[in-house]
Amino acid sequence: MNHELKPAVATPTAEHHREPLGIGEPAPRVSWKTTAPAGWTQQAYQIEVTRKDGTHRTDWVTSKDSVLVDWPCDRPLASRERAAIRVRVRGSDGTASDWSPALHLETGLLEPADWTAYAISPQWQSLESPDGDRRPPLLRKDFHAGAEVEQARLYVTAHGLYEIEINGRRVGDHTLAPGWTSYDHRLRYQTHDVTEHLRAGDNTIGAWMADGWYRGRLGFHGGHSNLYGDRLALLAQLEIVHRDGTRTTIGTDTSWRAAHGPIVSSGLLDGETHDARDERPGWSSPGFDDGDWSPVDIVTRDPARLVAPTGPPVRCTEEITPARVTALDGDRLLVDFGQNLVGRVRITVTGPAGHTVVVRHAEVLQDGELCVRPLRDATSTDRYILRGGDRETWEPRFTLHGFRYAEITGWRGGDPQRDIVARVHHTDMARTGWFECSDEQVNRLHENVVWSLRGNFVDVPTDCPQRDERLGWTGDIQVFAPTAAFLYDCHGMLASWLRDVAVEQHDDGTVPWYVPTIPGGPQWTPARPGAGWGDVVTLTPWALYQDSGDTGLLAAQYDSARRWVDLITELVGPSGLWNRGYQLGDWLDPSAPPDDPGAGRTDRHLIATAYYAWSTAHLARMAEVLGRDDDRQHYEQLAQRIRQAFIDAHVLASGLMTSDTQTAYAIALQFDLLPGQAARDVAGRRLAELVAAGDHTIQTGFIGTPLVTPALSSTHHTDTAYNLLLQQECPSWLYALKHDATTIWERWDSMLPDGTVNPGEMTSFNHYALGAIAQWLHTTVAGLTAASPGYRDIVFRPRPGGGITSAAAAHESPYGRVAIRWELHASGIKVHTTVPTGAKAQIDWPDGGVTTLAPGTTTTTWRSQRTTDRSTSTSTSAAIPADLT
Repeated sequence: MNHELKPAVATPTAEHHREPLGIGEPAPRVSWKTTAPAGWTQQAYQIEVTRKDGTHRTDWVTSKDSVLVDWPCDRPLASRERAAIRVRVRGSDGTASDWSPALHLETGLLEPADWTAYAISPQWQSLESPDGDRRPPLLRKDFHAGAEVEQARLYVTAHGLYEIEINGRRVGDHTLAPGWTSYDHRLRYQTHDVTEHLRAGDNTIGAWMADGWYRGRLGFHGGHSNLYGDRLALLAQLEIVHRDGTRTTIGTDTSWRAAHGPIVSSGLLDGETHDARDERPGWSSPGFDDGDWSPVDIVTRDPARLVAPTGPPVRCTEEITPARVTALDGDRLLVDFGQNLVGRVRITVTGPAGHTVVVRHAEVLQDGELCVRPLRDATSTDRYILRGGDRETWEPRFTLHGFRYAEITGWRGGDPQRDIVARVHHTDMARTGWFECSDEQVNRLHENVVWSLRGNFVDVPTDCPQRDERLGWTGDIQVFAPTAAFLYDCHGMLASWLRDVAVEQHDDGTVPWYVPTIPGGPQWTPARPGAGWGDVVTLTPWALYQDSGDTGLLAAQYDSARRWVDLITELVGPSGLWNRGYQLGDWLDPSAPPDDPGAGRTDRHLIATAYYAWSTAHLARMAEVLGRDDDRQHYEQLAQRIRQAFIDAHVLASGLMTSDTQTAYAIALQFDLLPGQAARDVAGRRLAELVAAGDHTIQTGFIGTPLVTPALSSTHHTDTAYNLLLQQECPSWLYALKHDATTIWERWDSMLPDGTVNPGEMTSFNHYALGAIAQWLHTTVAGLTAASPGYRDIVFRPRPGGGITSAAAAHESPYGRVAIRWELHASGIKVHTTVPTGAKAQIDWPDGGVTTLAPGTTTTTWRSQRTTDRSTSTSTSAAIPADLT
């Protein structure tokens, strides 16, 4: 057999894990991607699972499925169990692949009884004033390992944040572990392979700790501390398997010792102060004298609420050196990193003992200085007090800042280009989506969307990363989830967050404005049902399902979605109209006054009823996918009644709407709330007229903005959509680029035309919601669309316009790389496409013609005379640009 003609299977994956160590699923679903010659299709698969008790192989399973296939063994994995999984596939022609490389996975501690360690806290914390200065502790324990180490695993979590060291060496590279969940319900633990950290004989384990989200100051209006408790605590269980077969377990208990370390204070909003004079050399290594260290107490932590991660941790993913450095008066430097980012500044400095270097952060400048007013009560200031002597390198451990600029006071010599580095941190998701076109401004806009996603996906999907907020607002991710799922594999991260949404959902079905929930003043606490925000429980699981084909996520979130729709049904009564109660409406419509961002042009209750209908229709679709036929029928009928109520109340006989606004028409078009094609035609024309009447500037807020360009395209007004996209005057997407924006702003005019910062209290320069335009860039400008969940069916639908002469997009789908590049020529459009094995695709041309594509790479030309030439499919990816492959 010629191996070049055989299919080949890549290393499989388990669930949505990028690193399957310490997973929490005892029966993980398996996925794989296949590359194969043109025309080959999978007819069957075989899965091999090697466990401690031997190797199990399934019989050949006749199926085309390769995404999230059920666990193949009768017996699920046990705690701590390791397995190696291989897959091979066979085609309808009988051609079979070789076995894939093996995926090695390992479960964590799956049962509460697996935890024998206790959560511990320094005794002195019981005497601390809850509102006073509370210096973070160090914790340590010496232990003897005995025989040579074969394997060692550390299972660890904390009340607060932690970093672990063993024998003087840091364990892992996670930032802000264990992350932020609804701690009263769910606390994540992490699993680390620490085999190489240990040695036979004497060893030491130590932990840095800090307040983090657990007891640190969070939120606006001055914030709140001690929201989950007033004592930091560490829960760690080190399990060692020796080469002679014996086992040793070292757990946190009362034998540990505690002391203050060099971190004087640390907060997510306020920054970190580190006094290097108080460092304790060798504290996490054997031989250190901890005779003056304090004892610890055991504190309560229910092991039944400990959960393994479903997504990757926060990590440093990039380092950026200064774009320019300006010397200010005294010993101050102003550092511009050229990119608004989220992370920390690492400095290398020299100076006498006790000298303090202060690092302040801001997103923008005003009058040549940091503009910190938009930070509100977040001081975002780090301080390093030198020990004195040689060059000292320092980076904060337990804080993050949103910034492009840093002001460094106390700088003493050194080359700033070498000794100052911004380290970018966010949840370490795999990149899965790319876009580029012939217009460099549009490319920069797309890059700004990517940077805002990175900066706000820090364990939870936050609204902003810099000011005294940084909360998981439900409305923001609801409108942005399709864009996020295209650009990054965020499924594991968002699945975890959606579980927190479900557990914090009120008994009556109300969805909080943001999750995890913290006090937010009378406007936000207690939560009230809000359209567009509460709908995150129906629309975000569906968006993730569309990208991944993961029915398990729908099943996990179904009850939450159902409770939300049932709540609104009870609230509105038989009218079907959600026309009462508090609503945010089309939040941040540019016409809204600064002190009332929800007072936009569009009737708030029109928006509320539209979302009620849309969520109900999606709940019916979820029920259909999950085989809940009675629910499907019930919610389909309910959605139709709401739709008719919307039409009766908000669509006039002329086809116009009671709110004659861009958002009203866009939402009616995109949510299928018009009585027929004639009404759609009227609405589309009127929407285009309104956009033109506004001189193609933005007239929409958080709700309308993701919908307006798709609504224009769907009603044959794509040229108007391009004019809206390419407008450069305020308000517009490209206006921000005139002010050197490198992320998406919260307000269209976060910076005013004269270069001053918007005087409103709520002004952020890093908000992803309005960046949902990127999904239109992917699906319409480039023309890449999933026609069925998980990209099993693909539609390429390029729609050139706006003077753009070429565009490309690529997405790493569950089946493999999907890509398109098109170029305008005098005679038509030349399109290069890549379709992965296991998927089907077609090109929908501007004149309504259709070209069917087989897996592989194809070049096709559409000619203005409605003729189509298609080349032969090949296995090469040369048609896809290097940066999109």
